[in-house]
Amino acid sequence: MISVKTMNISTRNQIVVLLFSAAVASHASQALAQTKSATTGNDERAARAPDGQHDFDFEIGTWKTHLKRLQRPLTGSTTWIEYDGTTTVRSVWNGRANLVELAVDGPAGHIEALSLRLYNAQSGQWSLNFSSLGSGSLSEPAIGGFRNGRGEFFNKETLNGKVITVRFVISDITPTSCRFEQSFSDDDGKTWEVNWIATDTRM
Repeated sequence: MISVKTMNISTRNQIVVLLFSAAVASHASQALAQTKSATTGNDERAARAPDGQHDFDFEIGTWKTHLKRLQRPLTGSTTWIEYDGTTTVRSVWNGRANLVELAVDGPAGHIEALSLRLYNAQSGQWSLNFSSLGSGSLSEPAIGGFRNGRGEFFNKETLNGKVITVRFVISDITPTSCRFEQSFSDDDGKTWEVNWIATDTRM
């Protein structure tokens, strides 16, 4: 036979257990609500960002490249050097990134370069990361995206000890051709000097 005193202790223990369980359930519910809110916020931001992960689909494949390069940018030089070769673009990460390999030759020699392009789903923008053969590193990424069939990307670099603004433009896009143009500005974008023009024709 259970005494009244024992029953009171048992009852008190049950009440403590019930209160503790309720507190845990409440905390878990609040944590779930916060997680759901954060996830919903991320989803909403992703939904608001333009879906540009297939912006570069047009370029996948192999292209014949004609390249013109200004010999000494931002020095008043008007001497251009021309090259011919190929550009190969491969899609990776299901279109959310791509790898560009450029190989051209001209009177001034041989150029090989690589560009790794990465898509940011949150911002809806791309980063263009360049490297030249033997450099062992990627440049400061150029950030931007496409609007009305034209891509514009910007970054900062150092030229002759001075910080300059770089603009990279992709335009005149058709199923069989496209144009790439790089410009430098030493006055924060008030004026631009084009120093790199590449025209690609699909092979």
